[in-house]
Amino acid sequence: MTPPAIHVSRLQLAEAALYRDIRLESLRLAPEAFGAAFSGESDKSLEWFADRLARSEVFGAFRGGELLGVATFVAETGEKVSHRGSVFGVYVRPEEQGSGIGRQLMQAVIASARGKVDQLHLTVNAASEPAQHLYASLGFITYGRVTDGLRVAGRSFDEILMALDLRDDP
Repeated sequence: MTPPAIHVSRLQLAEAALYRDIRLESLRLAPEAFGAAFSGESDKSLEWFADRLARSEVFGAFRGGELLGVATFVAETGEKVSHRGSVFGVYVRPEEQGSGIGRQLMQAVIASARGKVDQLHLTVNAASEPAQHLYASLGFITYGRVTDGLRVAGRSFDEILMALDLRDDP
């Protein structure tokens, strides 16, 4: 039997509990991939997570009713930086990694950002070659490196800065 197809959509406020669960899972299982820490978000209320959904565009990949991955887009709002947006919180459950879900999530983010911002930025752990390869295959280019960008349990991780130009004629 063929499993149901993956469906990517923007998470709604009613899905805040699903978002909270996968967000906390990501921070617990892959702490070196995120600037936030499990200890900083695990005690947050469901309303706090619903507010995040209201203030940003969080996309989820679903198979049936199961949330398998997420990616977040936030457009800058300042007068001088409103042409830029950021991608963060990209996570695919370990058992689904390598299945194309990350690509589908990123394509949804890029489609949503197009027409809203000219540049899309992200930061990725330098040790995460599969993620870097995915972003590069979608047109992101590396423009910098933050040495010792994150420290997790006394271990240092460099971060790669990447950007995608969304203008039709850069």
